[in-house]
Amino acid sequence: MVEAIDTHTHFVPRHIPADSARNPLWPSVELRDASAAVMVGGKVFRVIDSRSWDARRRLDDMAIDDVQIQVLSPMPELLSHWFPPADADALCRHVNEGIAALCADHPRHFVGIGMVPMQDVALAVRHMDDIRLLGLRGIEIGTHINGVPLGDVRLDDVYAAAEQGGLIVMIHPLHPLGLDRMGGRPELAAVAAFPLETAFAAVSLMTGGVLERFPSLRILLSHGGGALSWLLPRLGHAFGMGPPLESLFARNPTEIARSFYYDTILYDGAALQYLADKVGTNQLVVGSDYPFTIKQDKPAQFAEQVLSVARAELSANAKRLFALR
Repeated sequence: MVEAIDTHTHFVPRHIPADSARNPLWPSVELRDASAAVMVGGKVFRVIDSRSWDARRRLDDMAIDDVQIQVLSPMPELLSHWFPPADADALCRHVNEGIAALCADHPRHFVGIGMVPMQDVALAVRHMDDIRLLGLRGIEIGTHINGVPLGDVRLDDVYAAAEQGGLIVMIHPLHPLGLDRMGGRPELAAVAAFPLETAFAAVSLMTGGVLERFPSLRILLSHGGGALSWLLPRLGHAFGMGPPLESLFARNPTEIARSFYYDTILYDGAALQYLADKVGTNQLVVGSDYPFTIKQDKPAQFAEQVLSVARAELSANAKRLFALR
């Protein structure tokens, strides 16, 4: 049987040590009767349950979804790119060790990626060694680092360390722009602003020449790259118009976009097929956003049916992305 690999699932530790000396937004997990809540600044950030850390519950749900392997990544809000570096460092260590422990206990079913304190590039680079020693396959970062765009050369040392260490970089939307223009309701962040935020980050990487400087760097854009695929015709048209617009990109933007990987969390068959037409099925990997409410059920089945691609191809893409045997 060919294994289905779900490359986009999230982890929250059952417990985060309290520390009154840390940043006021230091997170905690409040356990309740049948659920739990991630608390940030004394307020409920997200209601979760034990599936965020409980291997048995995850494995039961994986059987229902016909998924054999999950890639675990931190809940994005835990990335804490806005913390003082020492606070981010402490939280990174705790979350990374939790993910690594779950993977070590169930190595046939879980693969992990961790987090590093991106707001301090030198510290983040030192953490990359810890990522490898823990057996994790890469790092998750936000679509900006507390306002610093991902194409900024100040982040180059992190990309260089990831490329040299064979680690992937997963990009997940975080603290998006534009909520005020949508009416201000915070629920719209994940629903509407996230896809736009991922497109902003991808364009920054493309215009910043990151993949030209680090051609072996493996980057995964979450949620099918957000709105990027719909921007590509416009970007390509601009590139073909010659100076000065041509100078925005080192090469055709569609060609650059085909160097990224994309998960399949698009919910709609036509949208996923359009993405495949633009970037190729060899850059697509199955994803679900488990265990959050917005998750896509039976993600491998969805991708196979829409793309008419064998599970073996999608799994091979994921193994290449995460350097799995």
